[in-house]
Amino acid sequence: MTDQIPGYDYGMRALPASPVTLEELALLKRTLLFTEEDERRLRRAGEMLEGRIEEVLDSWYGFVGSHPHLVQHFADRQGQPHAGYLAAVRRRFGQWIRDTCRAEYDQRWLDYQHEIALRHTSVKKNRTDGVDALTSLVPLRYLIAFVYPITATLKPFLAAPGVSPEEVEQIHDSWFKAVALQVALWSQPYAREGSY
Repeated sequence: MTDQIPGYDYGMRALPASPVTLEELALLKRTLLFTEEDERRLRRAGEMLEGRIEEVLDSWYGFVGSHPHLVQHFADRQGQPHAGYLAAVRRRFGQWIRDTCRAEYDQRWLDYQHEIALRHTSVKKNRTDGVDALTSLVPLRYLIAFVYPITATLKPFLAAPGVSPEEVEQIHDSWFKAVALQVALWSQPYAREGSY
């Protein structure tokens, strides 16, 4: 299925290696109090979300679409939302949910995080989908700020019959850590040399 998602390059040999080392990743995880229990909870989240990913994406796209300062990063040169670009990113965004829940935190995963990071900067934004979008980068402040809506809006999708409120809280907490970890990695290309 993932080979049918244009621009989804997870595990491809052509991807450059992340400048962040596995040792630095381990320290970031430790800083976030991210444990093997969080990984187990994320796997559980993946099971719970699998049939609802399109609903989650509808929620997130509704949020982005209702804020002109965010949707402009998916707009054409006339400032209109680029439907093809939004659709292509949506497919990868859905896979990102699955990948977040199934992450192995190995070199392949780390390299793809770097690729995602670059696709938000002027180095690679718009190139994956061959679009001439209105903006050539997503400002770092929005990547950081997006941690909250991507975390808060997921919680209702975790509440399901047979899932205790305590388990929902635990899984939601693990999701928050996973998103914060990825955004910390995605900030690397934005940092000045030697300051990351």
